[in-house]
Amino acid sequence: MLTPTLSAGQQRDLAERLSAFLSHYSHVSDSYIIEFFTEDLWHTLPDTWQQVLQDLSYPQIADLLLDATHGDRRYPSVWPLSLLAFRATAHALAFPRECGREQGRTASSVKPEEFQENQSQSSLLGHIFRKHVKPKKQHEIRKLGMLVKRLCEQTDCSSVVDVGSGQGHLTRFLSFGLGLSVTAIEADHTLVAMASRFDQQLLWALEKEKQKKSCSFLVPASQSSPRHVAGWVNPKASWEAFIKQLSAADCVSEGSPTPSGPSKKKLRGSEHERSACVVQTPSCCASTDSDSRSLDSESTSQHPLNTSVEESSAENCCSCAQPVCQEAVCPQENSPDFVLTGLHACGDLSATLLRHFVNCPHVRGITSVACCYMKITTKENPSPPGRVAAPQTSGQEELHSEFGYPMSSWVQGLPEHQLSYKAREGACHAIEDYVRRLREESELLKTHCYRAMLETFIRDTRPDLRRAGIQTIKKAHLLPFTEYARLGLARVSLPPEMPLDPERVEAMLRQQSRVVVYFSLSLLLAPVVETLVLLDRMIYLQENGVDSQLVPLFNPNFSPRNFVLVALKPRG
Repeated sequence: MLTPTLSAGQQRDLAERLSAFLSHYSHVSDSYIIEFFTEDLWHTLPDTWQQVLQDLSYPQIADLLLDATHGDRRYPSVWPLSLLAFRATAHALAFPRECGREQGRTASSVKPEEFQENQSQSSLLGHIFRKHVKPKKQHEIRKLGMLVKRLCEQTDCSSVVDVGSGQGHLTRFLSFGLGLSVTAIEADHTLVAMASRFDQQLLWALEKEKQKKSCSFLVPASQSSPRHVAGWVNPKASWEAFIKQLSAADCVSEGSPTPSGPSKKKLRGSEHERSACVVQTPSCCASTDSDSRSLDSESTSQHPLNTSVEESSAENCCSCAQPVCQEAVCPQENSPDFVLTGLHACGDLSATLLRHFVNCPHVRGITSVACCYMKITTKENPSPPGRVAAPQTSGQEELHSEFGYPMSSWVQGLPEHQLSYKAREGACHAIEDYVRRLREESELLKTHCYRAMLETFIRDTRPDLRRAGIQTIKKAHLLPFTEYARLGLARVSLPPEMPLDPERVEAMLRQQSRVVVYFSLSLLLAPVVETLVLLDRMIYLQENGVDSQLVPLFNPNFSPRNFVLVALKPRG
């Protein structure tokens, strides 16, 4: 049984202090750095702060403001107590992001130890599970997969439901690597097809290794392939509707292709055959991937299905790959209990899974890794930008109207609990990555200043055009501002050759360090915002009789959203 790190009283006290602190500094967390000049953000800081912050070097910003573990703080001048209290409180209230043996290491330790020998291949995963998987995802799926396995052992479950399964990397590790019966649900039909295809490649590779008698890993004889379901998980639907969605698709009657490879005739079968495991529901943005364990053997690149499909190029997948079903367990009303997992489940999806965990009697445990906090619905912002709107559904499924934040009654009752879209968006930033840029005095640091400068010229011409979406300009830090402005103005349908006052441009460029300092102040609040969001979920579980732990499972330098919320229901 998991032991909570904070008692119920401590959780509530911390939530109260977090909300009060964030409310006091909401003018910082809610500000947009692109409005640094247009809103004169620098002069919104206390005069005493301005005096000591304006002359800091970039490495000093990293050491004195952002790095909570930095021990030798030699201040170049006497800092005001209010600034010292701001920095100390922000670090004290946020949950520690370092994991295990990485605690106390400097932010320069970017790669986990498993990537020291090869920067792109985890030494703890065999090649079969690394295929199509980027290093960051290899790290995540290995660690999360082992945690899910432990929860299954503690709850006597052999079944797992992987929500937002993407291309099925985590699903494959849980199924083929750890011997669990897995049902995976993913909103993007193209990713589901890719997951099924990658399953077939893995089966063929395993058979090849078995024939060579050199395989250190084999699929258990009783273990079936994972079952893939394409469908959008409606956050307003009941847990009964969720279970029905998981069990709605029938498996392919012919069974899965044999490990030796399906024939071209089978691959070119009817549309019904190719989508026999697909629930026809709208797609969403959620996607996750999977893990592995060691396997030392030959590559599978000679298999006829093994064409070059990159993880980021879903449109290039084989559209005729037949889903692999066999007899994987799908949790139904009379099915065995299961563990629920979601790796970087986007926006409200993580909150939805927690509600299903609490309400559904079949869900015994959960591991939840959240992301995209800005897409969470709130009472003040029920339809945040970037969130896919819920499709029209039948009346019986529209049973719930809870928001993604706050989930708990306690946090909802705090008078200062509100978190703006901007504050939640800031909580998704990678603070460790920015610390590295500061210490390296990277040229990339000028991009915020460039965008803030461009905003002033845009508003000079179009005062109504605020925070226009410029999107990323390739290698902006290598361009002179005039060229950056030319490219940016064209993207908002303004004359690219619009005259720019050279003296004004130079005056703003000289304030680049101030832009970096102000952004660093807002970034210091990002882990505090994330802590309040995740703590609210822990309190929600506690209010429903379930203890939980928040584990910094992944290396934060490698995987910025590294917290895993872990819970299992008490026996009885």
